[in-house]
Amino acid sequence: MGLSADRISGTFFLLFGLAAYFLVIPAYVEQAEGGNIAPDTLPNAVAIVIAACGFLLVVRPTPQRLPDLRYFAVTGAYVLVLALAIYAMSWFGFIYVAPCLALAVMLMIGERRPLWLAFGAVGMPALIWVFVIVVLDRALP
Repeated sequence: MGLSADRISGTFFLLFGLAAYFLVIPAYVEQAEGGNIAPDTLPNAVAIVIAACGFLLVVRPTPQRLPDLRYFAVTGAYVLVLALAIYAMSWFGFIYVAPCLALAVMLMIGERRPLWLAFGAVGMPALIWVFVIVVLDRALP
């Protein structure tokens, strides 16, 4: 059994699931009186599934090779743009940042059609604003 990215990540998720099941969930989930289901049932089930999937990945790793590092760089650029947009949203608000973020992401994925750019950068943030503010009566940053 050689060391591979699948075995390393599988070991991580196996240990993560076990730690969640035996340490985190018992310490941080409070028991409630009444009800048909215990409050720790779903978190425990999810922790068991995570640990089991991690174990399967350790035992039977996939034969695929790692993708080109270029894809990781592009993903990092998306994450950086999103992080900057979230930070800017806390300063300037959704109304001003969301259209810029939508336009930046659309340009990053290669969209160049003006109608789609306009709809994505203006229409979708406006639609989100209407649903959240007007329909759901919730606040946006």
